[in-house]
Amino acid sequence: MTTSINGNILTPEGWVRGELRFHQRIDAIQAFAADPAVNSDDYIIPGFVDLHVHGAGGRDIMQGGDAPQVIAKTHAKHGTTSMLATTMTAPPEDIVAALKAVGEACARPVPGSARILGVHLEGPYINEGKLGAQPNYAKSATLEEVNELGALAPMRLITVAPELEGHLELVRQLADAGIRVQIGHTTGSYDDGVAALEHGAAGFTHLFNAMNGLHHREPGMVGAALAHAQYAELIPDLLHVHPGAIKVALRAIPHLYCVTDSTAATGMPDGEYMLGRQVVHKCLGGVRLPDGTLAGSTLTMDQALRNLVSLGLDLADASRRVSTYAADYLGETQIGRIAPGCFADLVVLDRNLNIKAVYIEGEACDLNDA
Repeated sequence: MTTSINGNILTPEGWVRGELRFHQRIDAIQAFAADPAVNSDDYIIPGFVDLHVHGAGGRDIMQGGDAPQVIAKTHAKHGTTSMLATTMTAPPEDIVAALKAVGEACARPVPGSARILGVHLEGPYINEGKLGAQPNYAKSATLEEVNELGALAPMRLITVAPELEGHLELVRQLADAGIRVQIGHTTGSYDDGVAALEHGAAGFTHLFNAMNGLHHREPGMVGAALAHAQYAELIPDLLHVHPGAIKVALRAIPHLYCVTDSTAATGMPDGEYMLGRQVVHKCLGGVRLPDGTLAGSTLTMDQALRNLVSLGLDLADASRRVSTYAADYLGETQIGRIAPGCFADLVVLDRNLNIKAVYIEGEACDLNDA
């Protein structure tokens, strides 16, 4: 059955005030007028695409079981229509159990939940010198092990520290296999970053966080990103990265896109939650280890959008950075945009940018469903 909604529709060519008709996919866009700024209609933008999701709704990806489904359902209520289930550095048996659960969730999607595109393997192939909030199960990677893990769930993105022995060659092998490789949790230098990009790395994991910062005589990994990256992910909760640094990255990296790095505490009251095997504390709008280290976030993508607009981005630009650029980065051409033939993954916002409706493949999500 075809559904029809009216409003200011953000298309790849710009805003169209009109009618959007869709079923599972978008059928047609019929324009009423050219300028959305002169009316009070809702905004209709592409569903959000989040490539770094650890948890939500009290559940953590590393818990396995039905955790991926609970997490995907929670994020859908905040406009996320596609996501990557993200692991962390952990004992091998924990990673295997988590990936098995994600693989099952990918094979059997739940209506009203964000589409799980696959896995972002954030650990264990990182540097123990930049663990951030991750426990110390860091190790070097082998292609054989990555292939074994990839048999459990679709492996779409892997974070690696390129300075570890053997990782540059692995980056090339993974990139050749169609897996996106990101640089993160690294003590590597500017030269290490440039070498990783030359070997096929395509992005940076939570830019600025868990990597060497920029100095004018030692530009570090952040310098490599700002000088050379086309894509990088960033957490715009205004805790992980100062607004000024966000503006620097926006000017330097053409397709900077946003992620939540959300944890089990997302959508939950203050208190204690699990991040892998670690206890974390939610308070004052953030999530931290007992020693005060930031441990992921409670960010949702609708708030990420509002934060970007509060920094001065126009809505169209902000929308691209929470949807289109992440979809492009993964090579997903049927999501992250409103165009005929694409999936009807849609977010309807009021004039204050609050969510009024979310559609995933044309089906409305129940925003009140716990």
